[in-house]
Amino acid sequence: MDRIQMRTPLVEMDGDEMTRVLWQAIKEKLLCPFVDLKCEYYDLGLPYRDETDDQVTVDAANAIKKYGVGVKCATITPNAQRVEEYNLKEMWKSPNGTIRAMLDGTVFRAPVLVKGISPNVSTWKKPITLARHAYGDVYKNSEMAVPAGSRAELVVTAPDGTETRQPIFTFNGTDGIIQGLHNTDASIRSFAHACFKYALSVKQDLWFSTKDTISKTYDHRFKDIFAEIYEADYKAAFEAAGITYFYTLIDDAVARVIRSEGGFIWACKNYDGDVMSDMVATAFGSLAMMTSVLVSPDGNYEYEAAHGTVTRHYYRYRAGEETSTNPIATIFAWSGALRKRAELDELPALADFADKLEEASLAVIEDGVMTKDLVLLSTLPEKKAVNSMEFLDAIAARLTALMGA
Repeated sequence: MDRIQMRTPLVEMDGDEMTRVLWQAIKEKLLCPFVDLKCEYYDLGLPYRDETDDQVTVDAANAIKKYGVGVKCATITPNAQRVEEYNLKEMWKSPNGTIRAMLDGTVFRAPVLVKGISPNVSTWKKPITLARHAYGDVYKNSEMAVPAGSRAELVVTAPDGTETRQPIFTFNGTDGIIQGLHNTDASIRSFAHACFKYALSVKQDLWFSTKDTISKTYDHRFKDIFAEIYEADYKAAFEAAGITYFYTLIDDAVARVIRSEGGFIWACKNYDGDVMSDMVATAFGSLAMMTSVLVSPDGNYEYEAAHGTVTRHYYRYRAGEETSTNPIATIFAWSGALRKRAELDELPALADFADKLEEASLAVIEDGVMTKDLVLLSTLPEKKAVNSMEFLDAIAARLTALMGA
């Protein structure tokens, strides 16, 4: 068949270990037979990041700014053991963190639902997308131990040298600890714009939650900025799209989320989002079925799987052993990026292919053919565990049939 043509390149970012192996197989078996892929390629594998002093990550982020859409393989964020294993020049930063900072983006994580794998929360019928404000708060804190008898104050020095002081606590008769947090209006505004834009792009309600009744300045600032931006820039568009923006306290939001059927975006501050994204991912069944998209406030998108490089499977693969690694989240990263590229370039055939790629992937699982991790979760009466390549081959066969139809 004639392959589907693309106009504008995707920014393709290769990665590490088992996901790098699957990345190439997905392209060969599921993408290139049907799409004349046009990609600007960046190797974010750890050896090449080290070779280029991590300049390749910066170049990839700038390419996303240029072309608007990227798709990324999982990558290693090195620790001391990895520095020794790969003989690195230094302990390079997380590529995701670098790209997120350069794009000023917000990460949206959502589960892939499939028949036979039910969420642990019985009321959940639709995906819940978690949006985390990945800046500031406890992750950029300043903290110290305090000896008994000390008095702690919050001190702000204005540009003219004027000091404003506010007591924190006097540690009479006991040692203690203190912590200082910060955030910026600019970062909160970027977070808000990204959340509103993403909600409009997927036509889903947006929930936002803080604890402004207790944190009457810090958390209330988040609430006020979201409300201001919604009223000024997005209210009319939300109403036209038939979706809503809803604010509530974080504890009320947790209760509502558990009672809900899903189908919305839940925006959280940094720590809340860190915790709740893992809760949502686990409750839906498998991190291997969790997608992630980074959205910048000026409308750039980067798609990837939410999981890591599957190191344990990679060591077995290198030893010549068979592996049954789940590629679904990586497949959906490609389909998401292709669909967004199709939307921006007005290519309905490419969008249709992205839909069929996802349909074929889920249909294979629903037919009872799946990787070992899903066999342990599936309630289907008949199911068969296959290795990674057999799983991709089954999807390729189903995709070929769908494209032929």
